[in-house]
Amino acid sequence: MAIRDEDIVHVSNPPLNRAESIYIPEIVKGFGTTMRHFFTSFGQGKTSRTIQYPEQRREHYKPEDGGQEPSNFRGVHRLNRDEQGRVKCVACMMCPTICPARCIHIVAAESPWDDREKYPAKFEIDELRCIFCGMCEEACPVDAIELTPEYDVVGLSRQEMVFDKEKLLSILDATISKKPM
Repeated sequence: MAIRDEDIVHVSNPPLNRAESIYIPEIVKGFGTTMRHFFTSFGQGKTSRTIQYPEQRREHYKPEDGGQEPSNFRGVHRLNRDEQGRVKCVACMMCPTICPARCIHIVAAESPWDDREKYPAKFEIDELRCIFCGMCEEACPVDAIELTPEYDVVGLSRQEMVFDKEKLLSILDATISKKPM
């Protein structure tokens, strides 16, 4: 199928004025902006946003200071437990189905408990592949998976960053005092 001549829109750039055609005033303005940012970054200037991590940390959640975590912040995942201390997940496969990064892997098994049909025999999240979109949290019908305010998770190998069910439950134990997202 060919493009018709009346469907083509011709765009022309406006001509440069005399100051723009010399370029020097624009270069001086850009250099002035660069120097302003350079000199205000040395102190606690208004444009300085640098912190000395890990000595200084930007905490998103400080209940002792009355601070609130931002509602759009999403950190590392955790699996929740029910009242009996069992994993809350019912292996419905909604989170791996909706995950755009395909980083959640669940192997379902028949539940030994009477209150549910299935439970996850294997539950893994590849945190390096995850884009932290929060869709798994939204899709979960039993609120089994949550994103925590924790952001400084370190691993020395790729295998260490694949979180299994036990590691996700241990994150729950470490973050249980913090308000869930």
